Amino acid sequence: MKKIQIDTINMRFKCIALLLVIFASSCSDILDREPIAILDAGSYFQTGDDALQAVNAAYTSLLFNNRNKNFYWAFATITGDEAIPGGDGSRPGLVELEAFSYTPRTEEFNDFWKLEYKGINQCNLVLDNIGEIQMDEDLKNRIIGEALFLRSFYYFQLMQVFGEVPLYLEILPPDELQIPRSSQEEVLQQIIGDCETASALLPLNHDAANIGRPTKGSALALKAKAHLYQKNWAEVVSTVAQIKTLGVYQMVENYGDLYSVDHQNNTESVWEIQHTNLELEVGNFLNQWWFSRKAEGYGFAEANKSYVNMFEAGDPRRALTVASRDEPYFGLVYKSSFSSTGHGPVKFLQADSTVTQIADGDINYPAIRFAEVLLWEAEALVELGQINEAAATLELVRARARNKSTNPATTLPYIAPVSQDQMRQAVRHERAVELGFELHRFFDLVRWGIADQVLDGFVKGKHEKFPIPQVEMDLNTALNQNPGY
Repeated sequence: MKKIQIDTINMRFKCIALLLVIFASSCSDILDREPIAILDAGSYFQTGDDALQAVNAAYTSLLFNNRNKNFYWAFATITGDEAIPGGDGSRPGLVELEAFSYTPRTEEFNDFWKLEYKGINQCNLVLDNIGEIQMDEDLKNRIIGEALFLRSFYYFQLMQVFGEVPLYLEILPPDELQIPRSSQEEVLQQIIGDCETASALLPLNHDAANIGRPTKGSALALKAKAHLYQKNWAEVVSTVAQIKTLGVYQMVENYGDLYSVDHQNNTESVWEIQHTNLELEVGNFLNQWWFSRKAEGYGFAEANKSYVNMFEAGDPRRALTVASRDEPYFGLVYKSSFSSTGHGPVKFLQADSTVTQIADGDINYPAIRFAEVLLWEAEALVELGQINEAAATLELVRARARNKSTNPATTLPYIAPVSQDQMRQAVRHERAVELGFELHRFFDLVRWGIADQVLDGFVKGKHEKFPIPQVEMDLNTALNQNPGY
């Protein structure tokens, strides 16, 4: 099917989700509003179409748009070592993130908490009520699988940001909402169990009308990532083997295609969050937030020189990740004056002529792609002491980049395994350059236990977790604050 046909279908899917945001927002503030869903869900959930529309609404919290104020990107990128906050100073929270001076009252944390729980609440609404509907069984199973996966994805991000979080698995009445936080291990175990169930319910792939919905591979991948955070290396390797056995994923030949509007939802895409330029706030706002102020963007992310220096000589991924002086920049030529560091991110950005408004870019966010799955495997193999096998997996990722370099014979050479620590450092380096500005870096540094060695101002024992928003602490007296805040 041609790209324009797919876009038309996807636009219809996203419009349905957007129009349902009012329904979703009726239960958005899980701790301070009447759970209307309990009162009217029985009358709303009558048909399979009702269930489909309800699960569509559960996707709205995924988007990086201005309505959502989704600053997950800032936690991952600015708090890490990839970028510093630029812009005009109008977002003090971003400055606080980079300086580790944030507090429980920093606005971005409360916005993110509410956004994720809005998505979780919508998933629970579906799961609580779909069982009573007489509908096509295959569609019912798919919708249940989607809701379980989406809820798991929201909880995974909450766990990354805040550590322990309240685990709501059903719609609760007001007098039962004040519950304490569950441990990170409990959250991860819930994710693993739900993704295992979802993987049995979701299809191997979707037709063009349903591109953007999770698949069996998506659920297995999120399960593998949860095992990665548990440091359950054997399960990571085992689950990645299951993903490979599906036979539907392979790396695309050209790394640059991963961030091109014309090559989205490709064979490397395991879980891709869809954005569309419709002037309806369903587009990717990173297009505006990351674009240089010299190019009519906000310039709120400026690439660190130290990050740029991580790329090996001749690595073609550098120019596809970060723009530097005198390089092409979406119809312009990048100048040192375009940022205070002389470098700026280019992923998720697009030329002005391709969007109707800069805040609504239509480049998707590849939350999980197959190259990352391979790097999980390589990391787990290293920790299991299987360094030869790890080197072979790592080579698959490096070879793709090498083959598109100017001098393949001398660029990104094969890394021969010498020791476990040498291979550990090699895999970590590859994650940094392969997945640059894809919202992983800070969380990687934390889970490796080396953030204090890399990030100025990071306090070990405190900054691994961000503070629970003060608003939520006030609303739910069963919550306790993270150490140090």
